Amino acid sequence: MPSDTSSTNKNTLTTSDDFAHQEPYKPSVTMAELPTEISIVTLNCWGLKYISKLRRERLTEIGRQLAIADPQPQIVALQECFCHEDYLTIRRETRYILPYGKFYFAGAFGGGLAILSKWPIEESTMYRYPLNGRPTAFWRGDWYVGKGVACAKIRYGPGPKHIIEVFNTHTHAPYESGPNDSYICHRTSQSWEISKLLRGAAERGHLVLGLGDFNMLPLSLEHQIVTSHAPVQDVWRVLHPDSSVGPAYHHAEKARGRAVPTAEFNILENCATSDGPFNTWRWLPKQQKRLGIGKPVVTVDPSTPDLRGKRLDYIFAGAGDVAANGGGWVVKRAAVGMMMRHPELGCSLSDHFAVEATLKFVPLKQQRDENNNSPFSNSHQTIKPTTTLLNDADNHLIQTGTCLQEPSSQGTSIAEADTDTDTDDNLTYTKQLLAFNSPPPRLPPSDYDQILSLIHKYVARERSQLKWRAYHFFSWLGVSIGCLIAVWFVPRNFVAFILMLVSTLGLVAGTLDGLMSLLFFRSELRALKEYEFEILTAKALAEGKTPVVQQAGTGEDVDAGKQW
Repeated sequence: MPSDTSSTNKNTLTTSDDFAHQEPYKPSVTMAELPTEISIVTLNCWGLKYISKLRRERLTEIGRQLAIADPQPQIVALQECFCHEDYLTIRRETRYILPYGKFYFAGAFGGGLAILSKWPIEESTMYRYPLNGRPTAFWRGDWYVGKGVACAKIRYGPGPKHIIEVFNTHTHAPYESGPNDSYICHRTSQSWEISKLLRGAAERGHLVLGLGDFNMLPLSLEHQIVTSHAPVQDVWRVLHPDSSVGPAYHHAEKARGRAVPTAEFNILENCATSDGPFNTWRWLPKQQKRLGIGKPVVTVDPSTPDLRGKRLDYIFAGAGDVAANGGGWVVKRAAVGMMMRHPELGCSLSDHFAVEATLKFVPLKQQRDENNNSPFSNSHQTIKPTTTLLNDADNHLIQTGTCLQEPSSQGTSIAEADTDTDTDDNLTYTKQLLAFNSPPPRLPPSDYDQILSLIHKYVARERSQLKWRAYHFFSWLGVSIGCLIAVWFVPRNFVAFILMLVSTLGLVAGTLDGLMSLLFFRSELRALKEYEFEILTAKALAEGKTPVVQQAGTGEDVDAGKQW
């Protein structure tokens, strides 16, 4: 886990919530009780205090629906659950199926992140993003809620690798678009940060889950950063590889030459969790007035054209340590959930729909070693992996992660699944294991160049802001002193009052800008420098070159020093 944390709880997890209290965990799960499937839900609850409409009623119903959901969720990630009382309400509703949970505290108003689990949470961490909006954009609030990644280490069995590492996040909202999007650098940085967390957990041999509202479109630069820098896959695209890459009006989706999808198609095939016509919070105000207690149910025609529906919510998953566990986790099911309306109010439960997924554990074909009675085997099955060498075709398949062609019939693939399902499912799971078990493709150098260009453009902006806010401080300092001097010479009291008022307000505004220049912008520039260094290093590795290093005693990067 990262060392820059705001809270870490090990072995036990205790909060003020009675339902969240748990005794020190004693491994009691036997081999026969190990789960063969894991059901996951991620949902942006839209639970902003004083802002979100009907917040208490909606979040209470979200808890009820989670409790009766089928399949029963075993891990739930919530975003925009800002009020602790709402979290406790959901915990109360789900206490019988999700007895463990953590509400994460961050920022001035809370990060809005929570994780619920069927199994004990052994460790939790709140990792804050180094780049996370600007305090000057106070009406947007991203900086003040301290956005980051809620991390939880969940134990589902007694073995050393029977751990799920969950990373729940809500990244910076895309308030702007096009070439003038000043927040794109923040969002790419946040994708980079969470990808490092996902990769680190995968390298520890744990099952990795990246969940949340990522505020990005499929196959966008932010999306590619996550899937190329960490050994995880977007579970929806595993089952729907031809799904949309944005709303119908987006240039990337237009380039595909597809017809405008219907509302139903966008739900079933494109995982449009946001801005679709099925969500009542995206209706016009006059349409929303038709909803309420005692009013007839308002339905939406599934064939309604959906120009705006898009996917912002994601589940990224790894396969776990295939060798140690004798198999891996594959995607069995993915769906859009939480589409029901409130039973009395008639409104949608949130302004987003949920993403649901079921992972299935698939054991490898194996040669059992009957003489191996080692007490140290803690995997799903005690196995001796096959040692038959792969032929060139199969070896290429594993190395490239290709999952659109069958392994050749000659030779035995180490990643061949052994399931009780039919042949088609067996083959699908085999291909997934092959893809999961292959190194993720690195970003092409052109994408790294694009990220570096974003960094340099944003650095120029922040340097300009630092300079002008410093000028603003000294200017107002001079004006304030001038007003105080002028007070001694004005003949009328009301003029003196005006001068004092101008001096005071101006000095306050100037001081705020001075603090921004001295503290915030300098801190952000240093974070950008670290971000650039990491991108330069990754780019060098992708090109097969020596990574960027600092010259001894100079403090400058060999390749990047000239940029700063």
